[in-house]
Amino acid sequence: MDNNWSVFRLRVNIRVPVDRAYTAWATSAGLESWFLRRAVIGSRTGDEPIQPGDEYAWYWHGYPDDVVEKGTITAANGRDHFAFTFSLGCPVSISLYRECEETIVELVESGLPTDEGTMLRHYVGDSRGWIFYLTNLKSVLEGGLDLRNRNPQLTNVITA
Repeated sequence: MDNNWSVFRLRVNIRVPVDRAYTAWATSAGLESWFLRRAVIGSRTGDEPIQPGDEYAWYWHGYPDDVVEKGTITAANGRDHFAFTFSLGCPVSISLYRECEETIVELVESGLPTDEGTMLRHYVGDSRGWIFYLTNLKSVLEGGLDLRNRNPQLTNVITA
């Protein structure tokens, strides 16, 4: 069996309308509600829609401010598609659609390095992180329970 270590696809079902799931991805306030401690996206604030070409700096709970992810928003159509560059500049694409009367959030991260030195670290590390955050997105949107670790002294946990 030949594994493709350069891409992974994750899906989660969420019982909310597509537009509510989209807002969780495409505004600073939305991203901060389930994913980030702080989302700096150009000069946009709060519920202002993120636009293609916006540059971002993302900060997580459980990490100091010198741990920051910087990148660019590459797509934001206002309805059901959002995309950005992520770790090592790899593209991440978010598609939102209805299936079996629920909203599906599908995340595809591609362009992952396939050299031995970084392949497993990024494939496993990024997919593990996204699995937690997609689970947290479902939890926050469906019931309001935020599963993130907010204690900066508690480290090396899957919730940060």
